[in-house]
Amino acid sequence: MRVIDYNGTGRWTRLAILARYADYVGRFSVSEPLDLTPKEHVWRDTQWVYPVMDKVIAGIRSGDAACIVIGAEFMEEDSKFTFGRALKSHVARAMRQADLPAAVQARLRKRIVDMLIAGNVPREFREYAKLLRKIGFADYWHKIQAEAPASNKYAMRYVGYLRAVHARSSSVVRPVSHLDEIY
Repeated sequence: MRVIDYNGTGRWTRLAILARYADYVGRFSVSEPLDLTPKEHVWRDTQWVYPVMDKVIAGIRSGDAACIVIGAEFMEEDSKFTFGRALKSHVARAMRQADLPAAVQARLRKRIVDMLIAGNVPREFREYAKLLRKIGFADYWHKIQAEAPASNKYAMRYVGYLRAVHARSSSVVRPVSHLDEIY
């Protein structure tokens, strides 16, 4: 039987992800571990094994701490994957909907800002920028302004987006109330 496995290579194979998940379940005391068995389809003499990351994304949405860490690792990975753009977009969207621990927020914040400064803005970066908006820039705004690649129009488009978010942030600009206008 011919097997077509859409999972990655190295640490992103199906077995490697499942092993890391089992390790993280113990480390983070996940009370109800998920079944991360990927979807499979068999037709005639061919078996297709779909990405485990689909199940990890569902785990991120449900708040599974082990899946959240695997999702952060996936976003930090520069390697190319089958369905990679869609998977990375879905991971970022799920992270935006999840309640992330401060340590994961710091990792993601650093990764997204480093990608922007390097001019590495693939199509999934749109979801990354939205995630950065949600988790906040912290002290990275000055670094973004100082080190953004002015010659990269795609990166500068996101810098403009983040500038607009930063300008509207209540932590930066005090909201004007009706009483402020009177006095």
